[in-house]
Amino acid sequence: MRIWDIAPKKLCRNHLLGEHRELHAIWSILIRNKQGYSRHPETIRWKNKLAALYLRHKELVEEMKNRAYRHNSSLNSEFATGSKKQNVFIDSHKKQKKILKSKKCGCKV
Repeated sequence: MRIWDIAPKKLCRNHLLGEHRELHAIWSILIRNKQGYSRHPETIRWKNKLAALYLRHKELVEEMKNRAYRHNSSLNSEFATGSKKQNVFIDSHKKQKKILKSKKCGCKV
């Protein structure tokens, strides 16, 4: 599971769509108090920051639309509570860029 802290326009197709899918999984775990992956570091860092996760989703959707991808999975804004800013990082921005570069996937980092 990974929510990148990289601008969506820099992500390749696979990472953009993969992050979108994983964001929905984290959202579902947190709003429904599901147990699966609830202790994963990526899930934990978004706890009490659903407003920030909601905003990240908006950024991903905007980029998906820029690329003419269809989007049919909105989030309920009523659950977008807590901090609007994510300030906890599993990997630094620099390390995330290094990870993406090493994948040689087409991400523009």
